[in-house]
Amino acid sequence: MENYFEPQMEKRAVNEISALGLAHVGDGVFELLVRTALCTGGRATQTSLHKATVRQVSAPAQAARMERMLPLLTEEELDYYRRGRNAHAHHSIPKNASRDQYAKATGLETLFGALYLLGQRDRILELFTLTMEETNAI
Repeated sequence: MENYFEPQMEKRAVNEISALGLAHVGDGVFELLVRTALCTGGRATQTSLHKATVRQVSAPAQAARMERMLPLLTEEELDYYRRGRNAHAHHSIPKNASRDQYAKATGLETLFGALYLLGQRDRILELFTLTMEETNAI
C-alpha cells in the first residue's frame, strides 16, 4: 500500500515531475502547515482562521517569505525554486499579486512539493518555522 502521507520518492522520479506538478503538491503542503500552525496557535473562530490562512497563503505573502528563505537554501533547493519561479504558470495571476510575486510564490510551492515528495519533511519544517518566526505571522 502506498503511503501518501509520507512519500519518499527517488530524486530521479521527482525530477521527472513538472515544476507545476511539484507546485501543485507544494501548495497543499504549505497550506496544511499554515492551517496547522494557526490552529495550534490558538486561533479560535472559523472566520479568523480563514482570514489568517488566506493572508498567509497569498502570493504576496509567499513571495515575501521566499525572499527571506533564499539565503537558507542549498544549491539543490535553489534549483527547485528556480524551476518553479520560471515555470510558465503566469497566465492566471491573482489580482492582488504582481507577476514577480506570483513567480516567487510558485517557486516556493515547487520547492516544498519537491522536498515533500523526497521525504525531507524535517527540512520543510525547518524552512517554514524559520520564515514564520521571522515574520511573526502566526
